Amino acid sequence: MNRLITALKAEIFIARYSLGARLVVFAPLILACVQLIIAAITDASAATQQALIGAEAVPGNGYGNWVDSLVTGFIAQSLLITGVSAHSFAGDRDLGALRHLLIRLSSRTQIVLVKLTLLHLLALCSVLLLVLGSWLLSSALWELGPVIEDGYELISEGEILDEIHLGLRLALLPLPAAIAFGALLSVVAHSAVQSLSLALGLTLAFDVFKTSLGDISGYVYARFQPSLIDASYLNDVARLARGYSDVLIDERLLTLNTWIPLPTFMLFLALSLFAVRTKAL
Repeated sequence: MNRLITALKAEIFIARYSLGARLVVFAPLILACVQLIIAAITDASAATQQALIGAEAVPGNGYGNWVDSLVTGFIAQSLLITGVSAHSFAGDRDLGALRHLLIRLSSRTQIVLVKLTLLHLLALCSVLLLVLGSWLLSSALWELGPVIEDGYELISEGEILDEIHLGLRLALLPLPAAIAFGALLSVVAHSAVQSLSLALGLTLAFDVFKTSLGDISGYVYARFQPSLIDASYLNDVARLARGYSDVLIDERLLTLNTWIPLPTFMLFLALSLFAVRTKAL
């Protein structure tokens, strides 16, 4: 246990000066804030145009814009954390640092577990910053409240928040599997470049072809992550938060979203621990 803690402290110290770690933590929040500012400028421009023609300006939807920014942040985070995970073990092996760690500090299994722990800590920090920072900026730019049209409340604030909480939970569940997927490729690949290329290439390829896979895509963890071709529940929440009533919710997909990511993570973890013991370094 002492060796694990020492190795984790060393990884945390290195991560403080790593560009990849900083991107994972801060880039999603920055992109989300940029999107919110652009949305606010667009709303202000539309309000000015409405005022010039004497029409009543329709205020922007604060919760809808907030969820849009969360989707953008999670898309960036999933790609970044997968890439950093894919580079982690293979990068140390290419630099020769891995052999030094094996001699002086840890076993192969411990190194994989420590790197996975660090990546989860980075993801946690990133999520907290993204959610809190984007919410504060959204609160400053718009009034967050229920959806009201012609004096009628279409959806209450409590209902909106419940949907946002569910969307966030479902978006976070695949994150450990994405980290473990990158770690597995990092262990089995011959180089860091190969591992990184495979991780991002396979992730983006699945994103492109998931609609063609039909029901099969529901058994792949990446189906439920916010992505460039987004089919996540959090994307639906953005429309629900604006009061749209034509959003179709597939309960089967929600169930798969809940139960598929964890077994996938455990499978990738087991394969990583098996491969690292047998692979020549």
